[in-house]
Amino acid sequence: MKGVILAGGFGTRLLPMTRVTNKHLLPVYDRPMVYFPIEMLATAGVSEVLVVTGGNAAGDFVELLGNGEEFGLKKLSYAFQKGAGGIAEALGLAQDFADDQPIAVILGDNIFQNDIAEMAAAYRAQLEANNGRGARIALKEVKDPQRFGVPRFESGSSGGRIVEIIEKPKDPPSNYAVVGLYMYDASVFDIIAGLTPSARNELEITDVNNAYLKRGELQYSTLEGWWSDAGTIESLHHASKLVATLGANGKGPAAKSGHPGTDD
Repeated sequence: MKGVILAGGFGTRLLPMTRVTNKHLLPVYDRPMVYFPIEMLATAGVSEVLVVTGGNAAGDFVELLGNGEEFGLKKLSYAFQKGAGGIAEALGLAQDFADDQPIAVILGDNIFQNDIAEMAAAYRAQLEANNGRGARIALKEVKDPQRFGVPRFESGSSGGRIVEIIEKPKDPPSNYAVVGLYMYDASVFDIIAGLTPSARNELEITDVNNAYLKRGELQYSTLEGWWSDAGTIESLHHASKLVATLGANGKGPAAKSGHPGTDD
């Protein structure tokens, strides 16, 4: 399985900091934001990663990350998204990189306390049981599900089969959010090619997930531990405090020596 990190967009909610840089290059406690998804993929056994970025700071990713050797990657590639056409559009740029292999996709501003090794193992087993077909999403119980894509379960409550995913519902059918972590087979690019833009003129990742759902090929993992995006000033500050006190990516808080991610 290969990895894709979506790190484009204009970061308008983080102005004025993003006036001169991409938001994924901003620090979350002791390291740049983009480090977290790379570390997550590496700990899940992913050795080839594509970073999809955009804007005027795209070259800074290459200067910061190089060839990925620092993270134990075999290969680190880059793609450039013009404008902001949505998450699914950005993912579509990864088709040649994926080369008909399954992919793990992480939104670059999503940070997790625990690693994703268990979810990755579950997805690999899912593919093996279904002739290499299917998708898997990550769910997390949240206090404000109306801000996210929200699953509606068959039983009407949490657990069981998902029957629909609703984007930013005014009346959420559950308290679970679809967070920025997805795993797809190679047919995801055929699905993206068939999408039409939403009311906000973007190709929506929720439409991709619902397409798999209609085919009966979508499963999910429920995440433990904390999760936060870092796309606003408030959430960036909150994520920094969580990393400092509780650690991230399955590692404890950063040691006082300043070395990131070491256990106390």
